[in-house]
Amino acid sequence: MIISRTPFRISLFGGGTDYAPWVARYGGAVLGLAIDKYCYISLRKLPPFFDYKHRIVYSTVENVKEISEIKHPAVRGLFQDFGVTTGLELHHDGDLPARSGLGSSSSFTVGLISALNAMEGRMVHKRQLASEAIRIEQQVLAENVGCQDQIWAAYGGLNRIDFKTDGTFGVLPMIIPPSRRRQLVDSMMLVFTGLSRIASEIAKDQIDNIDKKEAQLAAMRRMVDIGESILCDEREPIERLGDLLHEAWMLKRTLSSKVTTPETDAIYEAARAAGASGGKLMGAGGGGFMVFIVRPDLKPKVREALRNLVHVKFNIDTQGSKIMVYEPDDDNEI
Repeated sequence: MIISRTPFRISLFGGGTDYAPWVARYGGAVLGLAIDKYCYISLRKLPPFFDYKHRIVYSTVENVKEISEIKHPAVRGLFQDFGVTTGLELHHDGDLPARSGLGSSSSFTVGLISALNAMEGRMVHKRQLASEAIRIEQQVLAENVGCQDQIWAAYGGLNRIDFKTDGTFGVLPMIIPPSRRRQLVDSMMLVFTGLSRIASEIAKDQIDNIDKKEAQLAAMRRMVDIGESILCDEREPIERLGDLLHEAWMLKRTLSSKVTTPETDAIYEAARAAGASGGKLMGAGGGGFMVFIVRPDLKPKVREALRNLVHVKFNIDTQGSKIMVYEPDDDNEI
């Protein structure tokens, strides 16, 4: 039995500059954090006593005889890419719902890559894990995804990530005092809109518009530098991050008509009216989770204004994807 645990993430600044077409031309950067809400994947060899070879359990249960019959695209793609020949049983559980803007798809991919390697007796370093997940999602699954979610999932932490035009990346942990980290988390609110969406479809629209939105994306990239400067200067009030987040959200709304909806706009305006200095929809947009920067003394007012939504408490994950249970069979070939 192998069990992996992989964090979800909150991206604050620079989203959109991690899409491959933009990175190849200009490079990109993002600033954000992994959170202590997780995707869990358990993997074991399936005894050969059933009339199916693979059992995949998530919101659906799949019992199949061939990998090609698996409907879950990431499972099917990874099993094929790894050349799986042994029957496997996979269970997926998540602390938060899928299609919610917190990088859940990439957390699943990273967690499954980690588990499959562990089953083969291989330890995969974080850089390799992130790079493999990017390759799988962009090339094997042909998803319209950027490069940041896989790195948050693999590395964890509060980081700045820089993307170079040659396809490499650098992860710079934000080294700030514990009191500043606490101040940041205490000033953030994460709420679930109740609306789900297909991120790849919205992302495709943004990617298709890159040539028309160069000025906006360049401005969003500069906000990473400004956000880092605010975060690392204890003299700066955290609310300034909210002001900057508001500017970033106004820019992001222009990248595609699918980024926001009247429902999410109403939620955003209600939070701002109650005291949030800024916020944004997570991920590509369209629905899912929203994050706000709110002065701690104003949080009760914002919570009351958004009382019909689910509020999620969180902290910063510092470990990234890890194997929680490692009990391999003697024969570890899959």
